[in-house]
Amino acid sequence: MSSSPAARVLLVRHGQTAWSRSGQHTGRTDIPLLDDGRRDAALLGKRLREEPFAGLTDAVVRTSPLARAAETCEVAGFGGRAEPWNALMEWDYGEYEGLTPAEIQEREPGWFLWRDGAPGGESVAEMTERVDSVVEWARAVGGTVVLFAHGHVLRAVCARWLGEPLDFGARIRLAPASLSVLDWAYGRPAIETWNDSSHLF
Repeated sequence: MSSSPAARVLLVRHGQTAWSRSGQHTGRTDIPLLDDGRRDAALLGKRLREEPFAGLTDAVVRTSPLARAAETCEVAGFGGRAEPWNALMEWDYGEYEGLTPAEIQEREPGWFLWRDGAPGGESVAEMTERVDSVVEWARAVGGTVVLFAHGHVLRAVCARWLGEPLDFGARIRLAPASLSVLDWAYGRPAIETWNDSSHLF
């Protein structure tokens, strides 16, 4: 993948939903934020208006078109600047949509999303190709990019930003309404901040 050391990417996972709270796999099901999710999105927006971010006035903003991400973007104060982008939609879980990890293991013991993909949904290769397009775009834009999206897709973006295989994303947890920053160190892709939710407390 091409590189542009000027690029910096802020990753924002959407706020809490009923399914993120219950642990159900939420891919393309378009469910709204809970009241707690909207509150957390507002707190995140407050943080991004303060130093060192100062409103990110020059940033390019993209959001998943799914309601939980788009609403997080709106409540945080970036809705008027954000362009919806299907590439930021969550992993398509296919037949496992709406199921908890325990329920999936009952159906298919040993199943591991990051290795096996989702039956009837997206494979690991398909997900890799999709998030590679996000990374390539962000590096081509340069400057600061803000992405409002979902837990698995943002973990996948991080993995591919670093040049790691997709399953690296399995080892980096990402909480609702958290903020992460990808940039560069010693000329190589790096993580500046990961899974920071200090604005919620």
